Amino acid sequence: MILTVTPNPSLDRTYEVPALDRGEVVRATGERVDPGGKGVNVSRAVAAAGVQTVAVLPLGGAPGALVAQLLDDQGIEAAPVPVSGQTRSNIAVAEPDGTLTKINAPGPELSDAERELLLATVGERSRGADWIACCGSLPRGLKPSWYAELVARAHAAGARIALDTSGPALLAALAERPDVVKPNVEELAEAVGRPLATVGDAVAAAEELRKAGAHAVLASLGADGQLLVDASGTYFASAPVAAVRSNVGAGDSSLAGFLIAGGSGPRALASAVAHGAAAVQLPGSAMPSPADLAPDAVTVTSEVPLSRVLTEPAT
Repeated sequence: MILTVTPNPSLDRTYEVPALDRGEVVRATGERVDPGGKGVNVSRAVAAAGVQTVAVLPLGGAPGALVAQLLDDQGIEAAPVPVSGQTRSNIAVAEPDGTLTKINAPGPELSDAERELLLATVGERSRGADWIACCGSLPRGLKPSWYAELVARAHAAGARIALDTSGPALLAALAERPDVVKPNVEELAEAVGRPLATVGDAVAAAEELRKAGAHAVLASLGADGQLLVDASGTYFASAPVAAVRSNVGAGDSSLAGFLIAGGSGPRALASAVAHGAAAVQLPGSAMPSPADLAPDAVTVTSEVPLSRVLTEPAT
């Protein structure tokens, strides 16, 4: 069972449009409404693979009630933490060339009591979990050290932690030695405080995060593929993508694929890349099912192309 924790969930509306013209009336050609937030997306991808998952998340107001209903409709067990504020609603606008414009609301501010209830709920529901995936930004009311406290409590209970966050929250949590951290290339550059122009730059940055406390680093390099740096070595994986339809939730799908496949080593990396490649070819924040995956198209190697220039360097 994979438990996910999403401190700042959302109700996500995605509109597909022919073009996004500022100041004009734009008629959508497609629309999706999904339960959102990085941990929620991980649960959705895990459930699509037929693996048991429980989603812990604070929910409030009518948007929160709809998130809970949508999760139930997808066969995902939710462990909601009631909060007085309303769950945020996010909007994404997808254009045919793959350009995605996102408007993310800040979300509610959690009280001290709600903060403690969220931690307690994670503790109660983590019994028997193979992994706890803690994902996304922190809502107002939670300090950057909140993830570090969660990692410490989970480790004390014997659980393995996968952490997907950024900025001060990521840096604070490294001291508690999370089992896996999953930054994208921009978040990796932010964590080490310098630009990343090549695959080798990304490898060096991932090694720094390991020295700071992370047991393993699963780093997304966008169109170039993914890196895994752990105690056994460094691995690089990639897969062809015919056309990018939406990258919303692609990183979350990758993390789900990694954890489903055991959460360590080249086999898990291959699963992560297969899930991510499938996700970007689906509309909105749809998560891939096993039928969408092309695992045979994934290439994994320990001969990492260190000198390769990144398609989208992080500045």
